[in-house]
Amino acid sequence: MTVMDDYIARHEGAKAGLMRELADLVRALVPDAGEKISYGMPTFTLNGYLVAFGAFAKHIGLYPGSEGVAVVADELDRLGLKHAKGTVQFPLDHPLPRDLVTRIVEFRVTQQRAKR
Repeated sequence: MTVMDDYIARHEGAKAGLMRELADLVRALVPDAGEKISYGMPTFTLNGYLVAFGAFAKHIGLYPGSEGVAVVADELDRLGLKHAKGTVQFPLDHPLPRDLVTRIVEFRVTQQRAKR
């Protein structure tokens, strides 16, 4: 079990389910990403910070950085998802928008791989 799995295991129900789905999706998209806890949140790394996520009372927060949010901001607005500079909120009572998360993560991977 990884530190990320430990973080997820401390939560129940929809929180744990959404975080597990999110972590599994990122792991599948970026199998060479590192995993750690940073600032108290599960964080994926690839040539530095890739994305992080965390559990909150009514949502799961995804932290792909400001450019990671900006690249899909119009779609976030269309879907009615709350977002701010560097963060997206996924409500606990909605399914994870896997295609959207995939686009965000793929964008961040491209950014991070360009650092090599």
